[in-house]
Amino acid sequence: MNTVPIKNNIRELRFFAEEMTQQELAELIGVTRQTIIAIEKSKHSPTLEVAFKIATVFGHSIEEVFQYQNG
Repeated sequence: MNTVPIKNNIRELRFFAEEMTQQELAELIGVTRQTIIAIEKSKHSPTLEVAFKIATVFGHSIEEVFQYQNG
């Protein structure tokens, strides 16, 4: 399976946000739970809008949530 070059720490952030579920995060930002699963597993790169929404939910910058893996 191919993964995208964008890594993230969403799972960790959800844990520290009172163990927020993938479904709860999905509802907060207006996507499906399957989308959150794919982003967490680095199988899907979020749109810029979704990335901003996720970062905002956790009160972090995009750079604190997502990391681009070059090469």
